[in-house]
Amino acid sequence: MASLLFQKAGWSLQITRTSRSLAVTFSTALPRRNRHRTITSASEASSSLPSRRHDTPRTRPEHSSLRKDFQSTRVYQAQQARAASTATAPGSSTQRPPPGPNSLQPTDDMVQTDDLAAGLGDKPIILDESSRQVDWARSFHGLSTEAFSKESAQALLAPIEPEDIEVKPDGIVYLPEIKYRRILNKAFGPGAWGLAPRGETIVTGKAVTREYALVALGRLVSVARGEQDYFSPEGIPTAVEGCKSNALMRCCKDLGVASELWDPRFIRKFIANHAKEVWVEHQQTQKRRKIWMRKDDQVRYPFKLYTPTSPASAKPSNSKY
Repeated sequence: MASLLFQKAGWSLQITRTSRSLAVTFSTALPRRNRHRTITSASEASSSLPSRRHDTPRTRPEHSSLRKDFQSTRVYQAQQARAASTATAPGSSTQRPPPGPNSLQPTDDMVQTDDLAAGLGDKPIILDESSRQVDWARSFHGLSTEAFSKESAQALLAPIEPEDIEVKPDGIVYLPEIKYRRILNKAFGPGAWGLAPRGETIVTGKAVTREYALVALGRLVSVARGEQDYFSPEGIPTAVEGCKSNALMRCCKDLGVASELWDPRFIRKFIANHAKEVWVEHQQTQKRRKIWMRKDDQVRYPFKLYTPTSPASAKPSNSKY
């Protein structure tokens, strides 16, 4: 136990410290009463001493400043020491303060939701570094070690048939994701390739994104991040699957699969020979617009083919549909 004593003309301060506690004793001569008042604990000091505003008419300025310093430093140090000793004491537990009257308490019929922007909690499993298995969530094992066989290369680099290419209403050409999988199955065989997640699924307010690695024949081939938009929380599972397909399409670029679809000259030639732009009308809203489609396709619901009778009637509507 250690003790420290400070004495002045009108007050005295004694600090006593033990192994688990800190005691502060403050004695002062209050004016007009000519007697001493002793504070034996820090909690009594914080509750019994009035503020400087209420104490100004009754005490001298030096007494007010001393009390203010005492409350702002000594009491705070005593409270910190008491909290530290309570936390280190055996069998002690931290208790939360009781909720306020306006705080919202969870009930049985309330559904608790998490912030999906932090991730879906589907982080890849981290394998032991001493294990013989490759941790594809972090490893780049086999990247660019050697070329694939001649048969695999022919299947990967084969030209895309025009019948396999689709056209979106805005004129963008693409290859359906299932046909990327068919090309990989033809090149490596079913079960000899796969997509390994390299991060957690991130869900923002409008999109889902995740990073994947394409592994073929036990070697890392490419790493890409997929993304997919969604319009309601119910569509998040479908968006997660679309995010995986988008990452597969981007990884296949490094293997040369459907590389023609990234060539502007090929795209212009395909549009000129296999696509057309037609007027359609929405069957429910009667809104008219122009869309792109393959020449061998038919207009599908909810649109129907529209033939303008005059240039004025062919003017598109303001809305999309």
